[in-house]
Amino acid sequence: MSEIVFDSVTHAFGDRPVLRGVDLRFSERRVGIIGSNGSGKSTLARMINGLLKPTSGTVTVDGVDAAKKGAQVRRKVGFVFTDPDTQIVMPTVSEDLAFSLRRSGLSKQEIAGRVEEILVRFRLDQHADHPAHLLSGGQKQLLAIGAVLIRRPEVVIADEPTTLLDLRNARVVSEALDSMDQQVIVVTHQLALLESFERVIVIDDGLVAFDGSPDDAVPAYRQLVE
Repeated sequence: MSEIVFDSVTHAFGDRPVLRGVDLRFSERRVGIIGSNGSGKSTLARMINGLLKPTSGTVTVDGVDAAKKGAQVRRKVGFVFTDPDTQIVMPTVSEDLAFSLRRSGLSKQEIAGRVEEILVRFRLDQHADHPAHLLSGGQKQLLAIGAVLIRRPEVVIADEPTTLLDLRNARVVSEALDSMDQQVIVVTHQLALLESFERVIVIDDGLVAFDGSPDDAVPAYRQLVE
């Protein structure tokens, strides 16, 4: 598992502080990040692969600075956004998956093989030539996850991946995340997603308010918001 380190990390939007002196170190296979809206949890997650840069401090993945060497880190760390429509860029399902490998250096045959593997894995093989934006919400999120996994990253970050889904589709996406061999970091309001996780970090007002097992962190978070 990769080691992710936040060292005295602060971040601000203009004059508004979002993260304030965060120190974290984790390498567990399953890590959850929870907190109220505006607490800073999504900002924290986006710094891991350099989507956002700290105002001060450093974020490293296996010793590599995510702000200074973002492209290198993003080859190792994939990111799944809340709204899959922000990730889907090509007309059809198979084209969208193949697009993720456009600069991979793989042959057409190798790309086709990886696309077929993802289509079958996420039960999208019957929709390979369908318009990607006309899929159901759950299928779109599976496509977005597949477009990340097709690059075979070592770490997958998912930022509230079930928030826009109904209960059935949320369960399908949850099972997809649980099935991954990769190290997975999930930002979520769906606390049931965290039951099998090794570690849960609670963010409140830009600070780490609690850090521990789901059995301890979830009650601590509930107490905090109440």
